[in-house]
Amino acid sequence: MNKILLIIQREYITRVRKKAFIIMTLLVPALFAGMFAVIALVANNKDDTMHVVYVIDDGGSFKFKDEAFVKFIYPGGSVDAAKRNLKSDDDLVLNIPANPKDTVQLFAKKKTTLSLADNLQEKMNEIATGARMVKAGIDTASLHKIKSNIVIKSTEMTATGEQGTNMASTYALSFAGAILIYMSLFIYGAQVMRGVIEEKTNRIIEVIVSSVKPFQLMAGKIIGVGLVGLTQFVLWISLSAAIGYFFGADQSTIHNKVYSFVHNLGSNAGYELFCFFFYWITGFLFYSALFAAVGSAVDSETETQQFMFPITLPLLFTYILSVSYLFTVPDSPLSVWLSIIPLSAPVAMMMRIPYNVPGWQLGLSMTLMVLGFILTTYVAARIYRVGILMYGKKASYKELAKWFFYKE
Repeated sequence: MNKILLIIQREYITRVRKKAFIIMTLLVPALFAGMFAVIALVANNKDDTMHVVYVIDDGGSFKFKDEAFVKFIYPGGSVDAAKRNLKSDDDLVLNIPANPKDTVQLFAKKKTTLSLADNLQEKMNEIATGARMVKAGIDTASLHKIKSNIVIKSTEMTATGEQGTNMASTYALSFAGAILIYMSLFIYGAQVMRGVIEEKTNRIIEVIVSSVKPFQLMAGKIIGVGLVGLTQFVLWISLSAAIGYFFGADQSTIHNKVYSFVHNLGSNAGYELFCFFFYWITGFLFYSALFAAVGSAVDSETETQQFMFPITLPLLFTYILSVSYLFTVPDSPLSVWLSIIPLSAPVAMMMRIPYNVPGWQLGLSMTLMVLGFILTTYVAARIYRVGILMYGKKASYKELAKWFFYKE
């Protein structure tokens, strides 16, 4: 146990002291802050180009009101004449046929922005709907007065009583957790693999294994890199929060938003955070053992592709399904099985957490994650103990199977 702790300390201190760790730890929050600043700038920088729309209304039933950057002119005459008289590339001709079932056409010298076309389409639908209401004898003014604005508030009925919940906030937290787990498994798992390859090619491994057992070395390396990842996560969150607090919006506004977000989570916040850390840790240990086995089987990173694809494919498959399918049908058989199988559970289960996963499914998933990690570590350790001392020979799946059955 002491030797494993020494390996963990060595891995942790070595990686934390590296310039790349310091740069990434400071750079990522700054990049996020810059990204959000650019998004806010772009969002606020709306199109202020003046558009003149020449309306050729064959039925004479559409009357548009001018807006800040859109002016409507009714020149009369034919569509062809209006098109010839366009003065600017930003001007348009809107041809509305007498028969409303016919297609309305918009002509311009250059491609029309989607927002402008949608705006015109929305206005035409409003005018047409209002005209049909009047024709049907419906008082549109009274209709607007009695129009309701119903807001649904979700309330969860628990054993301890009823609690208000906000599914948007709860889902956002679980979705962010799934993305972080997906990213970290690749980033820090690859670090374990690169570390093994580096020590193997530099022959440092031969000196280390003379003092510790291969399993102790692998366990120490995986846990050490995991602690580095956890440290980086904590620093990223802390620095990002600090940047947002000191350089972001008004501090009282930030306080209100944070309080509202946490308050809307209700009792699910602690539950989701617990699940996140459990699946992050067990998922990292599960995949890192496989990455370490791959690193021990090859002599360079370019040779890892044949082994990496079958390892990462289930995770990639689950991630794609998570953002397109799982959150819409969280209780489907596919969603349930993906959240139970260890290869896909870290991402899939995080997407199902907001939807009150049955206790037996969550318990089975967590149990299989622990058992899967133990089994994976055992298999990877038997490959690792042989592979780290193999040089110059390209490994295959058949060769890995032989290494697994080698006696101590």
